[in-house]
Amino acid sequence: MSAWLKGFPLALGFLTRLCPARLAEPKDLARAVAWLPAVGLILGCVVVLPFWLGLLRGQTWVQAWLIVAFSAFLTRGLHLDGLSDVLDASAAHAESERFWAIVKDSRTGAFGVIGLALAVAGQVAICEALLRAGLFGGVAWTFCLGRFAALSLGAACRNLTRPGLGGSFIAGADAPAVLLGLAVTALSCLALVPPAGHALALCLAAAALAPLYLLARRVQGINGDFLGAAVVLGELAAGVGLAAGL
Repeated sequence: MSAWLKGFPLALGFLTRLCPARLAEPKDLARAVAWLPAVGLILGCVVVLPFWLGLLRGQTWVQAWLIVAFSAFLTRGLHLDGLSDVLDASAAHAESERFWAIVKDSRTGAFGVIGLALAVAGQVAICEALLRAGLFGGVAWTFCLGRFAALSLGAACRNLTRPGLGGSFIAGADAPAVLLGLAVTALSCLALVPPAGHALALCLAAAALAPLYLLARRVQGINGDFLGAAVVLGELAAGVGLAAGL
């Protein structure tokens, strides 16, 4: 249990700037994956709290833009980069070997740029709608559900894990990890989100994972970029679900 708990600061430092990052063994990274939703919840609360307390009250577009920008800074753009890489590679309609070569290419193609623009614009627009309705807790919770989506995708595709840091995380996405992530996500949902948005947010997040799951099966592998893409799509889906319930 003690070793498992050590995975929390490791996950917080690896995925955000909220804790110093440090080197870790693959087995330690595997323990950290269970804490993805908890990291998302803390991140969401950190970026939302100043505005929840009244900073720039009434300026919801400015608040939304700052929340998205602050979260990108705190996560080092890690998840957006993963989404961009997956979109570039999937748009090429390439076979498995070519797909992974494109994923590893540091250059960003047209589909990656378009996907990033749409994702960031969507994050700002959805965030503004929720803030205008006073759902500050709902905005914070989308960060949690996005990371539970990544944990769920990793659990569903553990047998396709590729070598690398992302692979070390995915290796730990077993049943206990998913149950812990589900508990954090569900309890925070009950505390922060109006009941009208629960079901639709969860259903849309699950639907957003389907293309990534099918793509992983087609290219015979999954890595950290897939997890990053799942985080972004999960956040967007959660936000749309909450906005639809207003």
